[in-house]
Amino acid sequence: MGARSGGEVLREPDGLAGARPGDEGRRRMLGRELLLVLALSLGASAVSAVISFTRVVTAPGGLSDHAATLNRSRGDQPWIDLAWQVFGIATALVPVLLVAHLLYRENPGGTTGPGLRGLGFDLTRPGTDLARGALVAAAIGGSGLALYLAAQAAGLNLTVVPEALPGVWWKVPVLIAAAVQNAVVEEVIVVGYLLHRLHQIGWTPVAALAASALLRGTYHLYQGIGGFVGNIVMGVVFVWLYRRWGRVMPLVVAHALIDIVAFLGYALLAGKVGWLPTA
Repeated sequence: MGARSGGEVLREPDGLAGARPGDEGRRRMLGRELLLVLALSLGASAVSAVISFTRVVTAPGGLSDHAATLNRSRGDQPWIDLAWQVFGIATALVPVLLVAHLLYRENPGGTTGPGLRGLGFDLTRPGTDLARGALVAAAIGGSGLALYLAAQAAGLNLTVVPEALPGVWWKVPVLIAAAVQNAVVEEVIVVGYLLHRLHQIGWTPVAALAASALLRGTYHLYQGIGGFVGNIVMGVVFVWLYRRWGRVMPLVVAHALIDIVAFLGYALLAGKVGWLPTA
């Protein structure tokens, strides 16, 4: 889909263009549904991040004296560890399947809805999605790394440890799978689904953008102030791009590439370069 301009920028993606706010009872039902989906996924992560951040800021020392480890070992035996890693990645994707189910069921009259296709989460435009995702990843990833290093040096961020897995054969595949899982869950739920439901409930485009960006920043608060602010900015950019392109898939690609580079880059460079903080 080509770029939109002018007043079209804030339009719903084509696959969900027919959705309009319904009556008051339906809006309340959709609001409860949205809260339940968030409570099972990134809303719960946001509450957890706030608790984690509160624990750190009330502990002795500054933020940079503490570490946040993203991918850690979960078992003493390698095959048990692998089983836990696969289990964690698979179960984290269940809310996305729930969202797909809810979007399929939402059409009136019993007809099947567009599901995740309506959010632009499909493989119909692989070349365009990959190209756009790679460009976004290069821009966001580079600026995000600079912001993290500056915030950590200023004592506004924890030391983020992207991975602390043992050096076994499945390490790289698990890190890549974890990156893709993060991208799918966050972009489908916090961009596509959240904006769609807030539109149906009657929120303005600006309010919906603010809610999406603030939620993204909050569930990254465990990283510190820098992670919070940086992810709010990323959230604003991603919502703008989603509304402009009408597809969530380029954002999934961008997010996955950012996380893959972060996870594998840390695994390769930690302890070997002076500029990369380590725990």
